[in-house]
Amino acid sequence: MKTEISLRDYLATRRSIPAFQMGGPGPGTAEIEEMLKLASRVPDHGKLAPWRFIVYRGSERVRLSTELAKMALIARPDLSEEMIKVENTRLTRAPVVVAVVSKAAPHFKVPEWEQVMSAGAVCLNLLMAANAHGYASNWLTEWYAFDEKAYPLLGVQPGEKIAGFIHIGTPQVPPTERPRPELADIVTWVGEDA
Repeated sequence: MKTEISLRDYLATRRSIPAFQMGGPGPGTAEIEEMLKLASRVPDHGKLAPWRFIVYRGSERVRLSTELAKMALIARPDLSEEMIKVENTRLTRAPVVVAVVSKAAPHFKVPEWEQVMSAGAVCLNLLMAANAHGYASNWLTEWYAFDEKAYPLLGVQPGEKIAGFIHIGTPQVPPTERPRPELADIVTWVGEDA
């Protein structure tokens, strides 16, 4: 049974569960579609939708992970057995992995930087949408998010970039807190209190 909490309380306690600490069940098609609708509700100057989704599920995650492991071994033939195991599980750690693909491009009115930030907002919204549906989520960008040689394998088109891989599943362990920055270290105040 899901427990309803306020948005403020959610944000005060939001944490990611590492992808390797997720398992089944994962969301079904209808839940994923609802999450993607929610994730799409982000600031988007010019209504460009400069991002799209690729959803990896089922046995295809195994095939893609195997191919990614082969690519990793070609690039680094001295990989340890432990790292080979890691490479072979890249997209199988959670039941569902969603690539948020940035389609940012030059535009006469909307700077590319704003389009890239919109894709980042989609990633964060997708994390929150998964959590709102009762699932754990984790935003990862690993080597294959930046290696364009992996893009054809992953379904990423020329000119696109990966903003993140959002892993979604059921937590197998409770979330743990981590240190957060102190406001005094990250805030600059300008002007007087209103």
